[in-house]
This record gives sequence, structure tokens and C-alpha cells, in this order.
Amino acid sequence: MSPARVLVTGGSGFIGSQVVARLAEDPDVERVVSIDVRPMDDEPLVAHHALDVRDVALTELVLDEKIDRIVHLAAVVTPRPDQTREFLHSVDVEGTANVLAACRAGRVSHLTVASSGAAYGYHSDNPEWIDEHDELRGNVEFAYSDHKRIVEGMLATHRSVHPQIAQLVLRPGTILGASVSNQITRLFDLPVVLGIAGSPTPFVFIWDTDVVEIVARGSVERRTGIFNLAGSGAVPLRDIADELGKRYLAVPAVIVRTALSVLHRLHLTQYGSEQVDFLRYRPVLSNRRLIEEFGYTPSKTSLEAFRSYVEHRD
Repeated sequence: MSPARVLVTGGSGFIGSQVVARLAEDPDVERVVSIDVRPMDDEPLVAHHALDVRDVALTELVLDEKIDRIVHLAAVVTPRPDQTREFLHSVDVEGTANVLAACRAGRVSHLTVASSGAAYGYHSDNPEWIDEHDELRGNVEFAYSDHKRIVEGMLATHRSVHPQIAQLVLRPGTILGASVSNQITRLFDLPVVLGIAGSPTPFVFIWDTDVVEIVARGSVERRTGIFNLAGSGAVPLRDIADELGKRYLAVPAVIVRTALSVLHRLHLTQYGSEQVDFLRYRPVLSNRRLIEEFGYTPSKTSLEAFRSYVEHRD
């Protein structure tokens, strides 16, 4: 097998920067190219480029660098208040379309894509444990969830029309790490852990280094398929409160909806009443296929990952 030449989109992000570093030290990789709107300084085996994932110049870069594999991580996970739905769609969906066009033009042989467990959607009738064969329904009201569902539809069509470009699609649960900070972890920073009455709100967590290893190994070894990324087990919100040593307060859904609706109209929060379902109906990802078919057992269970996060956070 010839040494890999890998391009990583979103290479300066939380996971992307770690993936780039991991690929750069892999003996089976001879070249790593990283693109992001926030570039880093070049390294001996890594070329960083200030390039938006939507830029058609991506194809030229793939051709110039003789890229044979792409790892597509670029996405807007936690949007800023000033970022419109149209902007988010252009990055998440149109950006992926641009990556697929670059794969075809550059005759890239393998594509790894970071999708999300959010693509399954936040629904009251979700299975207790979601398998990769379960339907992707997303939620129109959640841009990230909706866009990941759309992107996966595009990927499925592309696999059918262009089978010569092998695909590995990964659907992570909530990613935790020593320095992570995002929409989810901000829930844990509140003085009281707020939940929705009548819902256990179970979280599946996976440690960042596990995600990085799966992405890197999948690209280098040209793995194919679709896999949930999650540590074993789930952690209900009440248990999360116990781990944090905080009070757990379950609030009726109607009260939370009303409060968020008012606060959103007053521009006191960017989140609207739809966030109730984001907490109430979290998709709980099964990692059976990851362990049995991909052959990777996460180093930490969901509970162990959360405990490690708390340890580093403290």
C-alpha cells in the first residue's frame, strides 16, 4: 500500500487539529494538508492553508498536492448569534458538496466524513438504543441536526453513483476532552443542573482521543461503512448532577418552553423553545458495530469519559 496523502478540512478545530497531529506521526502517511478559515503555521509534514471549505479552489489544492484521501471535519457545531441559517447551510451542506466535487475531480480514493448522532434527530419515539440502520430523521428546527441529515443523504447518493470513492461515515455522540467547551458543557457549568420533568435525558459520551484515533485509523486503513461513536453505556442527567455535586432540578416542559420563548424574543438568549426537545429526546447511540465490526473499543465508557472531563475541568 502506497503512503497516504491526506487532506483534512476543519484542520484547526478542536478535533481537526488533533487528527492532523495524529496523521502527521503515522508512518503510513507521507503528507498531510490542512485547510481551515483559521490556519496554523506549517509543520515539517503538514501544510496548513487558509481556505474555506466552500471555496472551489479546494479542487485545485487536491490536484496540486496529489491527495488520495480526504477527512472532512469542517462544520459549524455551535453557531454564533450573528450566523444565519443560510450561512450554516452553506458551510455544512454546500461545503460538503464542494468536498465531494473535489473528490471526483481529484480522483480521491477514500473519504472520511464526520457526521453526528444528531442526524437521527431528537424524537419521542427514538429507539432506546439507536443502531446505524435506524432512520435518519433530523430536526428541521435544529440547523446542525437538519444539515447532518441532508449531508448523509448526499453521501448515500454519492456512494451509489461514484462507488470508486470509498466512504467512512462516523456519527459521534457528545465528544468530551480535557479542554472541551461547547453548548453541552455549558449546561454543566450552571449552578443547578436543569432537566425536563418526565425525561431521564441520557447522554452518551466519547473521549476526544478515541474519536481522533478512529478517524485517523479509518482514513489510513481505508475503512468503509457507517459507525456510531460512543462510549459504552449512557449517563442520565440526574447522575451527571451527582457527579458534579450539584442539585438536579427537573422542570416541566411547558415552563421551559415558555421561558425560552420569552427570553429569545427579548434577545436574552439565542436558544428558543425547541431546546426542550434537544434535552428531552436525546438519541442514545449503540456502539456495538464500532466494537464488533470496526474493531475499536473506546478507551472510556460514557461515565468514565464524563468523570475524566470533570477531573480536568476542576
